[in-house]
Amino acid sequence: MKDYDHRMHTAEHILNQTMMRMFGCNRAFSSHIERKKSKCDYRFNRPLNSDEEKDLESRVNEVIGWNLAVGHEMVTYDVAAERYNLDRLPEEAIDEEHLRIVHVGEYDACPCIGEHVNQTKEVGEFHLISTSFCDGVLRVRFKLS
Repeated sequence: MKDYDHRMHTAEHILNQTMMRMFGCNRAFSSHIERKKSKCDYRFNRPLNSDEEKDLESRVNEVIGWNLAVGHEMVTYDVAAERYNLDRLPEEAIDEEHLRIVHVGEYDACPCIGEHVNQTKEVGEFHLISTSFCDGVLRVRFKLS
């Protein structure tokens, strides 16, 4: 990530879990996280309508407002493989058969090597810039203020 931002990366975690809860999809299979704006791509079957976009933005901001603690734990690779999808995990995430699992309160947990805020209120306000749908991929573009 050339212009990485730990606030933006934490927002990605919250967005992923919110997408999973609202729409029953998996976490983003691809993302591009930068300081000014970011995007996440999801395997999806249709575009979002404007009410769904507003609801998604509102729910992400609601979670940010809960001021959840953001932390991590180390688990064995075998335990992580049972609980989480490891497809996007970079090789450098494996440390002597242990993986770092990042927790956003009780809301989200997933393997991750990135930097994050300590509390969700540090993220700021989430703004959904736009969504687009093409060939089974829903792209969500967002920024923070």
